[in-house]
Amino acid sequence: MKTKLLGIALFTLTLGAVLYYPSLSARNLIEQSRSTIRAPIRTPLIAQKPIVDVVFVLDTTGSMSGLIDAAKEKIWSIATTMSAAQPTPEIRIGLVGYRDRGDTYVTRIVNLSSDLDSVYAALMDFQADGGGDGPESVNNALYDAVHQMAWSEADQAYQVIFLVGDAPPHMDYQGEVQYPAILASAAEKGIVVNTIQCGNMTETIQPWTQIASLGRGNYFQVEQAGSAVAMTTPFDEEIATLSAKLDETRLYYGSAEQREKMSAKVAATEKLHEGASVASRAGRGAFNSGEAGKENFLGENELVDAVASGTVRLEELDKDALPEALKPMAPAAQVAYVEQLATERKELSARVRELADARSDYMKKKVEEAGGARDSLDQKIYDTVSRQAEVAGLVYEDGPAY
Repeated sequence: MKTKLLGIALFTLTLGAVLYYPSLSARNLIEQSRSTIRAPIRTPLIAQKPIVDVVFVLDTTGSMSGLIDAAKEKIWSIATTMSAAQPTPEIRIGLVGYRDRGDTYVTRIVNLSSDLDSVYAALMDFQADGGGDGPESVNNALYDAVHQMAWSEADQAYQVIFLVGDAPPHMDYQGEVQYPAILASAAEKGIVVNTIQCGNMTETIQPWTQIASLGRGNYFQVEQAGSAVAMTTPFDEEIATLSAKLDETRLYYGSAEQREKMSAKVAATEKLHEGASVASRAGRGAFNSGEAGKENFLGENELVDAVASGTVRLEELDKDALPEALKPMAPAAQVAYVEQLATERKELSARVRELADARSDYMKKKVEEAGGARDSLDQKIYDTVSRQAEVAGLVYEDGPAY
């Protein structure tokens, strides 16, 4: 009798798992729908937050200065666009800057991370230089994007590369893996590769089109500077200011190594506050105000949020694990200070969300008044992502953020 009951229980649990967790990995779905290559099916045992991994492979030679400047302004709106799916995904961004042999560097890699502040701080250092001789080291850059990035192993993930440049690849470098083989590897990993041609160099059309085709992605062409929507709003200055004040409410605890890691994040945040435009900092504030931006804002081991959520009890932390600001304080003063920061954060966050909504409405109205932005980089990226991310169970309905 016990054996029979056990069998019924196991059957019930198995049926429940099938009913509640039927989705296949996004990587497998991509391969089933778009490729003849097959990978083993993995059925998740627990629900996971979907992941969007996006790597921008950017030509950083001299002719690309306009596009690189645009990327520094648009990265936050692109992150906001990609996060506006249901269910809300975790956004991770990586960068590969490339030039050619004989230039200052061939590739420069910024690994995939949900710490977009640090990614942006690295992007700030990208400058257009070198080139001038036609083809560039596209094969090397694509190889690094596919093989050197920490792509997510999550079961529900949309993984995508955008190759952005104006010149064709060198196909004459001996011993270099070329893009057909690289794209076969991308397909095995479930990575989609899209190409964005900047300008109208005739020699680039054929390889860019073929790369997109082999990469199960899309090819599209934009102006040399990227054709992105660029505007400022009456809300930018206040959002940027309040966002900086919000950053000052963060306290990091944990081991010396953990706090050192977050010190690097804080340094990246300070760098962008000092060097990024007001519009870009407002875009960051708007992104951080949404659900998907919480991880970028908080980072890891953030004490105010941990105490407010009940995951950490302040009195149980060793003194060595406390933030430096709290160590000289008496226990009661520590509690009062953390509570004060939590209250301040709540008030600031509410105001930023209000302003971010007003900013979004303002920009959408301006775009409509200008006759729309169908040919913009913003719209083309949105159209591409909204179609391709369906296989990961992500639904986009609101159009691009600007």
